[in-house]
Amino acid sequence: MSLFTLLLCLFLAGQAMAQAQREAGLELVLLADASGSIDAEELAFQRQGYALAMTDPQVLSAIETSLHGNIAVTYVEWASNTAVVVDWMIVDGMDSARAFADALAAPSRQAYGSNAIGSALLDAKRLIERNDIAAPRAVIDFSGDSIRNSSGPSISDAREEVLAAGITINALPILHPEDGRRAGANLEEEYSRHIIGGPGAFMVTAEGRDTFAETVRRKLVLEISGLTPDVERTAACCDQATTRRQP
Repeated sequence: MSLFTLLLCLFLAGQAMAQAQREAGLELVLLADASGSIDAEELAFQRQGYALAMTDPQVLSAIETSLHGNIAVTYVEWASNTAVVVDWMIVDGMDSARAFADALAAPSRQAYGSNAIGSALLDAKRLIERNDIAAPRAVIDFSGDSIRNSSGPSISDAREEVLAAGITINALPILHPEDGRRAGANLEEEYSRHIIGGPGAFMVTAEGRDTFAETVRRKLVLEISGLTPDVERTAACCDQATTRRQP
């Protein structure tokens, strides 16, 4: 085979791969805690919260009014291992959002054991890098109720590798205040220092069951819109000021 033929084959192969890729405005890994501190009822409750949030009108509005009009999302649970509960889906409206929500309810628990946060972050990174989706932004949405790392790579090493790949890590610390079970008084501070990072990274706290779905909804709207809580509050203040100035 001549050099010209080889180069032509490589070019055509690259073109075919590029054409096979799906395009989205955001690649989002929902990385949810399934470690030993999360029982079967709580696992189902978390999935239900994400299902409700994904089909919420405000989340759908954020998706439909975004630059690309869609997002690519996968739901992954982590413990000693990580398990893909819902593989990559393109969500661009109510029908696809409902399909994602329905898919969340079906699979049985596949992640067991203690905490391996470093491994979970690296597995999420690989899911982004090895999919068939092209997007200008990639975010890992990490949720959990502790900062312990019982096995696998350290959190700091994994976080550094994820951020070096241009992927943002946001966090959803879960406090469980309704039953007095907290993974440490400084969980939010620990997540702020050791988990989140990258362009526009932020953290939103889940205070309890009553507000879990609402907290997830708010977080998804911010991530899809490319905003942070500070920008959201500033925009809200400006909107209120404008409303007050109207005669």
